[in-house]
Amino acid sequence: MDSRAAALRERIARKEARICVLGLGYVGLPLALRFAAVGFPVSGLDVDEGKVEKINRGVSYIEGAPLSQPIRASTDASLLEEAEVAVVCVPTPLSKTRDPDLSLLLETARTIAQHLHPAQLVVLESTTYPGTTRELLLPPLEEKGLRVGRDFFLAYSPERIDPGNKKFDLMNTPKVVAGITPACLELARALYAQIVERVVAVSSTDAAEMVKLLENVFRSVNIALVNEFAIMCHRLGLDVWEVVDAASTKPFGFLPFFPGPGLGGHCIPVDPHYLSWKLRALAYKARFIELADEINREMPRFVVEKVIEVLNQRRKSVKGSSILVLGASYKKDSGDVRESPALDILKLLADRGAEVSYHDPYVSRLSLGGRVLTSTPLSRESLSSSDVVMVVTDHSGFDPQFIVDHAPLVIDARNLTRGIDSRKIVRL
Repeated sequence: MDSRAAALRERIARKEARICVLGLGYVGLPLALRFAAVGFPVSGLDVDEGKVEKINRGVSYIEGAPLSQPIRASTDASLLEEAEVAVVCVPTPLSKTRDPDLSLLLETARTIAQHLHPAQLVVLESTTYPGTTRELLLPPLEEKGLRVGRDFFLAYSPERIDPGNKKFDLMNTPKVVAGITPACLELARALYAQIVERVVAVSSTDAAEMVKLLENVFRSVNIALVNEFAIMCHRLGLDVWEVVDAASTKPFGFLPFFPGPGLGGHCIPVDPHYLSWKLRALAYKARFIELADEINREMPRFVVEKVIEVLNQRRKSVKGSSILVLGASYKKDSGDVRESPALDILKLLADRGAEVSYHDPYVSRLSLGGRVLTSTPLSRESLSSSDVVMVVTDHSGFDPQFIVDHAPLVIDARNLTRGIDSRKIVRL
């Protein structure tokens, strides 16, 4: 390790290295707070002036990420000139054609390149396809003549944030790291060793990028499998929850996944498409990924068709029916509505003429088809006055017995009412 790398490693070890996190969203803000909590001087860059203003006032806009540590936030990229470590956490969404939209990442790479200085470590955390760090980030950073591994250092470490998870957080979730060169890897390993209990090094940034995609493809495919089992059990007149519970008693060779109304969040519905897109360019069709996506994206429609079927059995039309959806976020005990299947379900029902409302203790309002809905209080009156109450997100605060006691009909897409025997309940 040369003198520049050794000096930066020493400053990291003493927690003196100045860190700048680019992108202060669901990934970047908790990461910045974690660095600050262990003693690093931390700043953050974001293009959203509203976010920056809130952070500088000590106000967090992300659930589970209270601003207990001082962080200087700015929209001014000149902050990078004093940073010894730049960590990139910008969004990498899909385009309307479900292809990777890396425009923000490319813009960020150009911004870092303008302010890049010797002995600076740049780490990408945003999820993307294998080859991105090497093919898209590295070239603009070397345009000034600085050499990676000698003059500056470039690494990749995929984020593993699970919002609302009470068991695993940034500290106790192992961190995968890789570098363009051995010196890059060593610095990235030293950096993350300061904030996590275990660092896992892999051989290349391409491999690290593939690790994150494997994690999310694994979940996507297995969730799609159990969702298809839910559809098959419906056709066969079986209870999919009973089938999964019984299969889960096998102590080997089986890992339980559970069906639901669809996928949500910033990872599983999006990330597998990066790999699928990359492989299409290599004349290979990622069949598991595409089939899993097709099944999972159809689940909101399947749930809505179940509502229509149940109403028809009771000689009611979905048009004009009052339907209360419990849960708007994509996962329990979280206020995150990104890619939430509840939004699709509400829209599909509204398009069919239903009078829709929702209750979610974590989501006070949401936009639906150009209008704003506010969370309806959960009460005897709101339950009993609805034709159908749908459980779409199984928040811990929901009392299943209370819901069943006062709702005329419950369609449970999350098995919240497990153990309750009532003719009012229709499970997924």
